[in-house]
Amino acid sequence: MVYEIIKCPYCRSKHIVRYGKSKSGKQKYKCCNENFHKIFQLEYQYKACEPGIEEKVIAMVTNGSGTRDTGRVLGIDKDTVTNILKKQKFSGTGEQGISRKTFGTN
Repeated sequence: MVYEIIKCPYCRSKHIVRYGKSKSGKQKYKCCNENFHKIFQLEYQYKACEPGIEEKVIAMVTNGSGTRDTGRVLGIDKDTVTNILKKQKFSGTGEQGISRKTFGTN
């Protein structure tokens, strides 16, 4: 039997307990750190739900990649990239706030 040591992706704690299954049947885990309780999964049905994807999207757009290019490289839909940017209120210039010109609306 092979044991896999699971660490919390947020705080790197080894105090993890199983916490049921998601709707898609993937195992969920709960971090039982003293000051931090977070529920997470190791496998996700959709790549856009994985931790760190939002930061990668913002980094790519900051460096001049378009939404289609970012989606293709990260393996997520271009509409998901747009939604992440809208949620972050990111304009691509490093400033907070979103410009209508960025998303092609008047």
